[in-house]
Amino acid sequence: MRSRTPEDLAGRCPRCFLPVSLCLCAEVPCVPTRTELLIVRHHKETLKSTNTARMAALALPRCRIVSYGSPGVPFDASVLEGDDTWLLFPDAQQTPEPGAELPRRLIVLDGSWGQARRMVQRVPALRRLPGLKLPPPPPDSRRLRRPPHPDGMSTLEAIAGALAHLEGEHVAQPLYTLHEQMIDRVLASRGRNG
Repeated sequence: MRSRTPEDLAGRCPRCFLPVSLCLCAEVPCVPTRTELLIVRHHKETLKSTNTARMAALALPRCRIVSYGSPGVPFDASVLEGDDTWLLFPDAQQTPEPGAELPRRLIVLDGSWGQARRMVQRVPALRRLPGLKLPPPPPDSRRLRRPPHPDGMSTLEAIAGALAHLEGEHVAQPLYTLHEQMIDRVLASRGRNG
């Protein structure tokens, strides 16, 4: 994959990072949550316009993004520390039972399936966290990118699923709607340009 040039980035919205003609900023809801979210985003996702972690961070006041894997920059695993912190991951070993104490903070890995799996392998602190595993998405789910794993879903979609489980469907619904709006705009644009 070629690296992005300043000319590639010039036509992007500086906030949502979609091409200006597809900007979703006016449709991004503000979704307050009890759960704090920390997205650990693989550095190769940073400049992708289809990166949905950025949308999640715009919509969720209690969400922030930290970068992982930037060349020459070691990852500071201390950001993962904290009481009641869980990892959202398809291979998680534990999921809270109904009525159990729920996590106050959720770590979400943002990257391809392989990138996320390698993050877990390379950062011991991630492997020590209790896990939240979501059911796989329906096979006919719409996608911006084809996941290589049947449990794969976009970061925004996974966060919505986790919040539905932890806080209720009413919290997740605006995020699912935003995800669908992003898919609609990007796919319509691809249809016009393809």
